[in-house]
Amino acid sequence: MEIKLAYGKNGLSINLNRNWDVTVIEPRYINEIADPVQILQNALRDPIGVPALSEIVGHHDRIGIVFSDITRPTPNEIIITQIIKELDQISPENIILYNALGTHRSNTEPELRCMLGDDLVDHYRIIQNNAFEKLSQVYLGKSSFGHDIWLNKDLMECDLIILTGFIEPHFFAGFSGGCKALMPGMAGLITVLGNHGFDMISHPRATWGMTEGNPIWQEINEVSDKSKPLFLVNVTLNKNKKITGVFCGDLKKAYAAGCDFVREFSMVPVTRPFDIVITTNSGYPLDMNLYQSIKGISAASRVVRKGGIIILAAECSDGIPEHGCYRQLLQAAKNPRNLLQSIEKKGFEQQDQWQVQIQAQIQLMAEVFVYSPNLSDAQITEAMFKPCRSIEQLVSEKIKITGPNVRICVLPEGPQSIPYLID
Repeated sequence: MEIKLAYGKNGLSINLNRNWDVTVIEPRYINEIADPVQILQNALRDPIGVPALSEIVGHHDRIGIVFSDITRPTPNEIIITQIIKELDQISPENIILYNALGTHRSNTEPELRCMLGDDLVDHYRIIQNNAFEKLSQVYLGKSSFGHDIWLNKDLMECDLIILTGFIEPHFFAGFSGGCKALMPGMAGLITVLGNHGFDMISHPRATWGMTEGNPIWQEINEVSDKSKPLFLVNVTLNKNKKITGVFCGDLKKAYAAGCDFVREFSMVPVTRPFDIVITTNSGYPLDMNLYQSIKGISAASRVVRKGGIIILAAECSDGIPEHGCYRQLLQAAKNPRNLLQSIEKKGFEQQDQWQVQIQAQIQLMAEVFVYSPNLSDAQITEAMFKPCRSIEQLVSEKIKITGPNVRICVLPEGPQSIPYLID
């Protein structure tokens, strides 16, 4: 049985024995919309819950357009180009593009040109959020959770903020897109640390597909309520990274419609857990590094049995990566349990702790292997995973040990399809 996994830019084919008990779980495929430019134009002129974009801006308004960074497959160029066409009454110097990095590294000029196209890079001012530079942020008070809210100062000086992005299931915020572009995208480190703290991540409703009752998403929405006027332009994508839906207008109404759309084709019920789950992180650019690929492992963890095996296939062209504190946190811990004990101590706050927390929680209930030729065995082991150099061989070896009745699940698109157990 040949199965094509979303892996890097070109995919990865694996061949599993047809006699094995294999279940493949994928999101329901949706064809791309025939004319995304026209559909975007229509949505901007007839948005959900608010007047047309061109009608809610003044000639002298300062407009901030927030876009996703290189780790997301958002079709930024087509989205932003159409937005700017609807803002033809605004002079280019009053339109600023903001790269919602959160705590990620800055994107290089070649990366920006790849994401936005030469015309946008050459003709518009681009500001990349720096969560670590306090002077670039402004204080907006505290959330109901007691966390300080700091957002990019330059962005907050805009008269209208347009949040762009794409909606997909998210492993602790419920869904991506929406006001996640604002927080963590354009937030200061202290705000991200509060929202992604140990207790917030540990909450049972801080998981895939959950927004109501999810404290992380609730606080993200509170941050948006303290911001300047917001206008949403979100899209949904299929496995080929083509636009399948456009959701524009009022932040909450348009976003809710987008989440409902994604939930319908991505959430898949499962009646019994599996012994082995093979997963990905949806290919490039989402599997650029091991840090991002924890999402794919998290998706698999929802349907693997306690004591079972998860096998992640991720290209990791950007390595562990070297930037951030993910690698540092892993190297400082003896094992997953020790790592969790360190993070949960009162007063502990460090960038990327949320990612290692989720990783450690999964590793306490399942054995996790990583297939990635771009990472050495030593790098994978340092990250507390087990190296895998052949997915087929590893599965075969495990079946020889445990017997032929092993139940295997494959998530070719990783977190684009979210399986969940039902009674």
